[in-house]
Amino acid sequence: MINWLKYKKIYFTVSAILIAVSIYSLVTWGLKLGVDFRGGTIIEYKFANQFSTEEVIKEIEEKGLEVTSVQQTGDDTYLFKLPPINTEDKITIEGVLLNVTNAEEETDVDELRFETVGPSVGPELIKKTVYAILIAAGAMLLWIAYQFKSFKFGVSAILAMFHDSFILIGSFAILGHFMSAEIDFLFVTALLTTLSFSVHDTIVVFDRIREIKKTQGGEMVDVANRALTETMVRSLNNSFTIAFMLMALLLLGGTTVKWFAAALLIGTILGTYSSPFVATPLLISWDGVGERIKSIKIMRK
Repeated sequence: MINWLKYKKIYFTVSAILIAVSIYSLVTWGLKLGVDFRGGTIIEYKFANQFSTEEVIKEIEEKGLEVTSVQQTGDDTYLFKLPPINTEDKITIEGVLLNVTNAEEETDVDELRFETVGPSVGPELIKKTVYAILIAAGAMLLWIAYQFKSFKFGVSAILAMFHDSFILIGSFAILGHFMSAEIDFLFVTALLTTLSFSVHDTIVVFDRIREIKKTQGGEMVDVANRALTETMVRSLNNSFTIAFMLMALLLLGGTTVKWFAAALLIGTILGTYSSPFVATPLLISWDGVGERIKSIKIMRK
């Protein structure tokens, strides 16, 4: 049996650092909202010649137009995301592209897609989503507490769940700043999936703790270490199968699902980490505090 909880202070320190970095990123850079949240125009072009995206963005912005991002979707295709524009603005952009790419013919810059959409996620929907997450978290807390006959299990699982989701959001603030990753419907889906995965993996560990405590007894720390030792390989194998699939999707899936796969991959890693190294140490720390309070009360009597 490995004494996993011997290093719980290290686990808490790692989590504290990740949370601090997430807070800094969100405060400093914020989240880069996609078309789903603020609306805009998407144009995809196929080019016959190579060019510099930085030069294209500079030339377009000199014409008084804003470019949100330019993403390469294939060997010779690029996706431009801009605030809502009209036909005249599109003609201006195409003129810049023809000039920068040294196109000899207009067909050297071939338009594949042109869409202008309004925001599909309004403030009211965002508010309802937050309420739904809080209600679901409260229901899970009560259910886990009921099943394990202790609020310590429920609160520890929910805190680990919010630990994962907050760091995932913070990581996309970093990815948005350095790699133009945007928040869209797919990111929200990945975030909700992470919430579910985190709690599911934590319950597996907690269930093993309850079973060992019931059948073999012993100190809570020893029980938790035994439970972690017995479930660690299973958790890692389960997470690796998911991570391999997501890596393939991230590398080969194309631009459309690239950041969705990245969010799921980050969420999977966080969920795998938090179950043994956040939720369980929280449970043991809480249990230890409870035991010390009981000892103090007995001594006073």
